[in-house]
Amino acid sequence: MRSGIVSTPIGRLRTSSTLHRTRSFASSSIARAAPPAPTEVPKSTASISSAPTPDELKAQELDVDIIPEENIKLELTERAAEQLKSIASREHRPNAGLRIAVESGGCHGYQYTMQLASERNAEDYHFTHPSIIPSNIYIDAVSLGLINGSTIDFATELIGSSFRVAANPQAKGGCGCGISWEMKD
Repeated sequence: MRSGIVSTPIGRLRTSSTLHRTRSFASSSIARAAPPAPTEVPKSTASISSAPTPDELKAQELDVDIIPEENIKLELTERAAEQLKSIASREHRPNAGLRIAVESGGCHGYQYTMQLASERNAEDYHFTHPSIIPSNIYIDAVSLGLINGSTIDFATELIGSSFRVAANPQAKGGCGCGISWEMKD
């Protein structure tokens, strides 16, 4: 079934054989197609290439606990990894990547910030896709606790293309923009 307007043409009605009246009528309804079935985007658990040490965090004056590697999980879709690889190749910088941070703000309390980075900072965890290299993701130690378990994706839409944090298990609700979100209790 195709989505669109279905209309009935204007016609004439006869009410009796001796009396002729002309009546116009039109009918329209919108036929809606079922939404497309969600397609599973191929993704893999990102590998941790490096993590901050307690000394690096202390030097940055950050009072944050280091999450044990066995408790860290970040999914990276293949299309996000391919985009990161393309950026690194285009820039001729194998360490170029995406820096993701969580800041307070936005309409729901927290917001994601993303920017291209040329290298890892001392307080960053460094993630890569296991088979698409280079595909660097840098997340600071404070932000990782707020997005641990999430999926990083790259979406192309009519209004533009962007990296996104999806399926954040730490978040409840959020904006339609996908940038601002509220922390679970």
